[in-house]
Amino acid sequence: MRRAEQITDVVADHGEGPVWSPTWGGLRLVDMLVGDLLTLRADGGVDRMNVGRVAAVVRPRRDGGYVVATEVGIELADDVDNAPTRHVPVVTEPGIRTNEGTAAPDGSLYVGTSAWDQAPDAAALYRITPQLAVEQVLGGVTISNGMGFSPDGSLAYYVDSKTGLLEVFDVDAGRITNRRPLVDRRGDDGELDGLVVDAAGTIWVAVYGAGEVLRYDYGGRLLERISLPVPHVTACTLGGPDLTDLFVTTSRGGLGPSAHPAAGALFRVPVDVPGLPVAPFAG
Repeated sequence: MRRAEQITDVVADHGEGPVWSPTWGGLRLVDMLVGDLLTLRADGGVDRMNVGRVAAVVRPRRDGGYVVATEVGIELADDVDNAPTRHVPVVTEPGIRTNEGTAAPDGSLYVGTSAWDQAPDAAALYRITPQLAVEQVLGGVTISNGMGFSPDGSLAYYVDSKTGLLEVFDVDAGRITNRRPLVDRRGDDGELDGLVVDAAGTIWVAVYGAGEVLRYDYGGRLLERISLPVPHVTACTLGGPDLTDLFVTTSRGGLGPSAHPAAGALFRVPVDVPGLPVAPFAG
């Protein structure tokens, strides 16, 4: 088992959603429940920008700028260094907020949700088209979490954390179909959280509460474990100049001063297989 190296001080209360893009010079992540967008500097520090009560997922836009999911919608920015200027509503139910998501190879954006109290089956997964139309693609979700696509775009991998499953879908004209389990971890320690797919089609998944990242092949076979010293591991992405650095975000887990001293820091471990270039949102 390899161990990830801490590369920043504690920079987030609940770090999430890391993503590497050359359009903004490297790595960004969110401090989700603070509503901040964080950009990693070369010296290991971060620049912060508040975008709302929640910041759940950030992706570059195809024609410049970025999109970020905030508490009940998405916000569009026309350049990478300034705050968003346009809002598109997504969530209409009271007590529900956004939680994780990703851009798809066809240019659409998937955004999941969770109830603030994590009520079972109260949340959903939405797809936002490049024309900014919003459609619900899954209901009965509890904590919509990691999502990613195979290198050829034909498969989508998805986590609803409370199910204990890593699931796989077929992708047809940008929409997900034929839902089925790929990995069943019901009864194991921790909850599956954020994920990233590499260029070989293997899936790296953070395990919240277990202090590790697991790597599975596309058949669901466990290939590797990456260990972290903090229990609340939230998400991961592949980045760096060659896309061979696995960056891992962590959370303080609501524990305040009693949390592990490194909880909320960013970690990194070099890997052999590069990641895929980030898919931009075409909206």
